[in-house]
Amino acid sequence: MSLNPDDQLQRALAFRDLHAAPGAFVMPNVWDAGTASLLTGLGYQALAGTSGGLASSLGRPDGANLVRREETLANARALVGATHLPVSADLEGGFGAGPEHVAETIRLAADAGLVGGSIEDATGDPQAPLYPFAEAVARVRAAVLAARELDFPFTLTARAENFLYGQPDLDDTIRRLQAFEEAGADVLFAPGLPDAESVRAVCAAVSRPVSVLAAGPLLTLTVDQLGELGARRISLGSGLSRVALTATLHAARDIQHTGSFAALTDALPYATVNALLSAPGPDWP
Repeated sequence: MSLNPDDQLQRALAFRDLHAAPGAFVMPNVWDAGTASLLTGLGYQALAGTSGGLASSLGRPDGANLVRREETLANARALVGATHLPVSADLEGGFGAGPEHVAETIRLAADAGLVGGSIEDATGDPQAPLYPFAEAVARVRAAVLAARELDFPFTLTARAENFLYGQPDLDDTIRRLQAFEEAGADVLFAPGLPDAESVRAVCAAVSRPVSVLAAGPLLTLTVDQLGELGARRISLGSGLSRVALTATLHAARDIQHTGSFAALTDALPYATVNALLSAPGPDWP
């Protein structure tokens, strides 16, 4: 979907303003038009894609470079077309090693109707999972320059992936995030932080809004508690898609092993699903 420029501008301004308001907000991650439409009706203020949820919907494991850029952008267009909300996307590593690849990805993301996106410093190479510091910063700088050339304020999130790739070095994570901030990133994100103190340390070390992934040990905290630690935005990552897969797997196994269809009795009625997806709006139950 190609958004009307005025519509995209309004979504972009709303998304930017969310990050400037007090407190923390949850930006849930959706993986298809149906989930985007459903969560729009629950009253969330912005939506994000999820590389993990998209990968699983394509029958693939999640991981750098396992989903093509064209597939991510097609998914982005579907999400944007299913909601009136601002949509940001996980643009992985920019789908290319060079800064020019990252810049092109930002331009294509904007063309797809997105008003924000994240670029990570993961390489996809198990032997060298993270870009060296200088290369990582250069890639973020290229993304920032491409975003600033657009006709609307594209909210760029820069991600430091240490904790997701077996390098739990908080000092290096903070060093990278500070450099990404200096390069012009609008939001900073270090997914996989292990505890409240690491969240507090990251948030205190930078002056731009920090996104925090609700996963692992952080699931014991609430939205308000993460906000008190300094988080501005809270991501659910692939969490909701895994909830859906979990429910499907459990129901299918119950049917297979017991012959009983009891697991289906908790499903939303067919008519309810049709009603929910027929008229998106903030007044859904």
